[in-house]
Amino acid sequence: MSSKFEMSMMGELSFFLGLQVKQSSDGIFISQSKYLQDMLKKFSFSECKPAKTPMSTSVSLSADPSGVDVNASFYRGMIGSLLYLTASRPDIVFATSMCSRFQAMPKESHLNAVKRIFCYLKHTPNLGLWYPCESSVDVVGFTDSDFAGCALDRKSTSRGCQLLGNRLISWSSKKQSSVACSTAEAEYVAAGRCCAQVLWIQNQLMDYGFKFSKTPICCDYTSAILISQNPVQHLKTKHIDVRHHFIRDIIQKEKIELLYVPTEQQLADIFTKPLDELKMLFFIGELGIISQ
Repeated sequence: MSSKFEMSMMGELSFFLGLQVKQSSDGIFISQSKYLQDMLKKFSFSECKPAKTPMSTSVSLSADPSGVDVNASFYRGMIGSLLYLTASRPDIVFATSMCSRFQAMPKESHLNAVKRIFCYLKHTPNLGLWYPCESSVDVVGFTDSDFAGCALDRKSTSRGCQLLGNRLISWSSKKQSSVACSTAEAEYVAAGRCCAQVLWIQNQLMDYGFKFSKTPICCDYTSAILISQNPVQHLKTKHIDVRHHFIRDIIQKEKIELLYVPTEQQLADIFTKPLDELKMLFFIGELGIISQ
């Protein structure tokens, strides 16, 4: 690059915009532990009691109109800090995205949920993403969705992640633009979003000489897979927007392949719902989130 552009060498990358980068012969470890410690200190959580999961499995957040109001600016500041931390901490994406929906009129119940995330971060201050050198370059996607998960407007949320070998390279959690009429529809729309991201990754890797066919996308709902393969027998799907049906064309061109995966092995589950400690540890390990 120095032969093409004017640039200065500042040594091996170790710190960039709050991201700590540790490079070794085995791979690259990316974390935000320093930013996390500063964040805990800023919001007075340095001495809080640690929690083993970012959200309790029994918690169900709602608008809570009769709840006690809290300082909205303080709440938004906490959410903003957490959103920046998700750049290296996919394990808090679900809990943070759920709490971020109540920034307009936060209540005490919402603040307690945010505090739980901070307590979890206190328990896991050194987690980060590990990218090993020895790994394949096969792309695989995982897609999942909650049905009518948002208590405010009953819209579902598409969630998924993509891995290059066993390296986590992309993840997302985005509310769907329309209300789904069934779990199958919510899962099908989520699969279409994951498919679009996989196609983008394929195109990026083509510049490096890699070509892909039938890239697997793992889904734990068989009805969504059947809709993508044979829509003629599913007349009730006519109301689904045309832009979500492009996944069928991509499957026919053999660019991707929609496969069934048991819920116990659905890595996108970590972006979909609160998990207990054992499941949380399992998915963290499978996604290459480690502590150093």
